[in-house]
Amino acid sequence: MDWQPIFLSLKLAAVSTFLLIILAAPLAYALSITRFAGKALVEALINLPMALPPTVLGFYLLVVMGPKGFLGGFWENVTGSPLVFTFQGIVVALLIYCLPFAVQPMKASFEKIDRSMLESAYVLGLSPVATFLRVIIPNSVSGLAAAAILVFIHSIGAFGVLLMVGGSVPGETKVVSIAIYEAVESLAYREAGLMCLVLIPISYSFLLLLNLITRRNRAWS
Repeated sequence: MDWQPIFLSLKLAAVSTFLLIILAAPLAYALSITRFAGKALVEALINLPMALPPTVLGFYLLVVMGPKGFLGGFWENVTGSPLVFTFQGIVVALLIYCLPFAVQPMKASFEKIDRSMLESAYVLGLSPVATFLRVIIPNSVSGLAAAAILVFIHSIGAFGVLLMVGGSVPGETKVVSIAIYEAVESLAYREAGLMCLVLIPISYSFLLLLNLITRRNRAWS
C-alpha cells in the first residue's frame, strides 16, 4: 500500500486546521457580538459551502484560482507559479470549504461567555484585542477544540473540491480520498480497502474526542 496519500492528507488537514482556526476565530467573534443589517446574508454566505455540492464549489474555485482568475493571477504574479494543482491551492480550497465548520462551533462558544467578564476587562483598561486574547480565547477552549476537530475530519474526507482544484498529482495533491477513488477505478480493491481501514480509526478517534468535549460542555452548562 502506498502511504504517501495518507501522509499528505494528514499534512493537509493539519495545515488547513491550523490556518483556519486562526483566521476564523476573529470572524466568529465578530459575528457573535455584533448586530448589523445584512448579518443573516453574511452568515448564509459563510455557510454556503455546506449546502453546495463540492464539485460546484470546486468548479468556481478552479475558475477563481486559475491563471485567468483574480486570485490565481495574483498568486502567479507574486510567486511565479500557478495556484491550481498545487498543495498551496488545495489548502486555499479547504480554507473556504471548511470555513463554516470552524465558524459555527466557535461562534456558539463565544456567545456563551458572560458579558460581565468583557465589561470588567474593558474597565481594567484592556484593549479589544487584548480582551479577545486574554479573556475570550481562554474561556472558549472547548469551542476552539470542537472547531479544530470538525475541520480536521472534513479536511481528511474532502474529495470533490480537492479533485477539481488539485487534480491528482502524486506527492502534491493526490490525497487519500482521491487515491481510494483511483484504486477502485482500477479495480485495486485490496489497496483501496487498506487505505479505508487506516482512515476509519483516525476518524473514529476524532469523533470520539468531539463527543467527549460536547458532553463535558453540557455537564458544565
